[in-house]
Amino acid sequence: MRWDPPVQNGHVDTRIRARRVPAVALGGTAAALGVALAHTLPAATWLAPVRRRTPRIAGRGFTDHVALTLDDGPDGASTPLFLDELDRLGCRATFFVLGSMLSRHPDVGRRIAADGHEIAVHGWHHDNALLTRPGRVCAELARTVRLVEDVCGVRPRWYRPPYGALSAEALVAARRNGLRPILWTAWGRDWTASATPESVLSALSPGIEGGATLLLHDSDVTSAPGAWKSTLGALPAVVASCRDAGLAVGALRDHGIGH
Repeated sequence: MRWDPPVQNGHVDTRIRARRVPAVALGGTAAALGVALAHTLPAATWLAPVRRRTPRIAGRGFTDHVALTLDDGPDGASTPLFLDELDRLGCRATFFVLGSMLSRHPDVGRRIAADGHEIAVHGWHHDNALLTRPGRVCAELARTVRLVEDVCGVRPRWYRPPYGALSAEALVAARRNGLRPILWTAWGRDWTASATPESVLSALSPGIEGGATLLLHDSDVTSAPGAWKSTLGALPAVVASCRDAGLAVGALRDHGIGH
């Protein structure tokens, strides 16, 4: 999923905060700082310069392929329309699902898998891993993996943390659950109230290149109401732009990243 600043009561909160670690338990301030940095530094992967230096986490794949990924579903109101459009376009994608949404719309999750798309994990709730109590990320990641297996009959391979915030706990939890962290190389900024199909395509276009992983959203559960309509409207042009550039477009499983 994108890194967009959390919104609280209509106001953007741009802070990324680490949990406080008692210095006395670590033998002094320096030790405490070291642990705090170990917790927060992985989260810097949401920054574009950091992602460029970590191409595997960013999702850099085959030079003749573009990975299309969709976050925050499955949504009973919007996701089926994306599935219809992707079928019309003859294109497959990777859907990063929220466990809370899959539990509400299991029929849509089953259709994603039945239609030949890839299902990946976005967490249970759309929470910033740096702001949750210890242990919660591990528990909820495992819970989401189990639900995907039970509902969709597939074993997920990929994990994208909400806001792109990869905490140390999230990295450990992903490894324990056989998931590989994947972020993105380009996003459509399609979660805002001002987004249009044209703005989504314009935001993505500089990043439509071989090896790219594109980030879009098939639900407005964490976005401005109705924002998904702009994404859906942009989808044909996004796929056409990839193909016009001589690039195949599809799911992460075909992107050549490995596991």
